[in-house]
Amino acid sequence: MGIFDLFGKKDVATDLKKMLPYAITTEFVPYKLKANSRGSSQLTVSLRNMTQEPVVSSVVVQVPERISLDTTGLSREREIRLGILGPREGKDAKVDVYSSSSTDKGEYTVTITAFIHYRNYEYVLNGMKKRTTIEAV
Repeated sequence: MGIFDLFGKKDVATDLKKMLPYAITTEFVPYKLKANSRGSSQLTVSLRNMTQEPVVSSVVVQVPERISLDTTGLSREREIRLGILGPREGKDAKVDVYSSSSTDKGEYTVTITAFIHYRNYEYVLNGMKKRTTIEAV
């Protein structure tokens, strides 16, 4: 019997730390970037809460050098706060990925990290990463 049982509260933090919290799917439209020129592709990250509790969620998208998340070519990371996801609820986050004149031909790895937060966005209970690639031709 835990301390929370005395007050009628249940401690779900330990359960949330043990399991995979999300199902993450990604899609690029168009699915390739232009090499050595300006172009863009929209990344759609679909996040589904796989737990039985409502959770405060956010997604962080990171790209390598030579591609960026803004037209100036300076931004390599973006955080998207999705708010509260109910049990089995899903939300989509859309991010534009840009190529530039310094983007060489090849594959680039994009890292997506999804977090479960505690109360607000300052504290992280659990998270998971997914990597996907986009090709520049």
